[in-house]
Amino acid sequence: MGKIICVANQKGGVGKTTTAVNLAASLVLSDRRVLVVDVDPQANASSGLGIRADDSTITTYHVLMGSATVAEAAQPVSPEGLFVVPASKDLVGADLELVNMEQREMRLREAIKLVADDYDYIIMDCPPSLGLVTLNALVSAESVIIPMQCEYYALEGLGRLLHTIKRVKRHLNPHLGVEGILLTMYDGRNNLSRQVAAEVKRHFGDKVFDTVIPRNVRLSEAPSHGMPVVLYDARSTGARGYLQMAQELTG
Repeated sequence: MGKIICVANQKGGVGKTTTAVNLAASLVLSDRRVLVVDVDPQANASSGLGIRADDSTITTYHVLMGSATVAEAAQPVSPEGLFVVPASKDLVGADLELVNMEQREMRLREAIKLVADDYDYIIMDCPPSLGLVTLNALVSAESVIIPMQCEYYALEGLGRLLHTIKRVKRHLNPHLGVEGILLTMYDGRNNLSRQVAAEVKRHFGDKVFDTVIPRNVRLSEAPSHGMPVVLYDARSTGARGYLQMAQELTG
């Protein structure tokens, strides 16, 4: 059965989607078969992997509503061995539509169970909010990767996210844990980056990944070409960072 991981942070602009896309691609280059499930209505993970949903596309919304399976929604992308269940703007209203549904927090988990044996890793890119869609992802997952940028407001909102994870663990998903905190947008020339990294490591100790993702232009450029950075520029510091992250995760 594949390992199911959420990439989540309710604060925007922390490298969440960048992490989901590039970690997934890096795991594929380590001979893993990986599924990205895009549960963010902005659909940045989908477009970053070259998929732009239209009215005929089967998306995460259809999976949540029960009108399609994950197997029907999953599309192959590059590199070979990587698949994505794309998102669409329809997800904007999914929180409201889920409210009156039976087992509303469990719908994604039940859908993913059917394909869990087909992949080594299933990585879910969550929206920067804590609604029912994100809750579905947390209930489905075994663990959460929390990207955190090396900037002044790095710790903002983290306490609420950790509290939510604890509540989900207590009431809905006893297997859920924190895989780790990933420091992103690191600039070693910047005193603030070094100070934030040191502070996060002091607070959270071994819950912080050894890998640190640098601030890198190639990471920012790659999504506009619809590809992960390991395909766009494999020699860039951003690509090397996520390849190292994949090695650390697989242990």
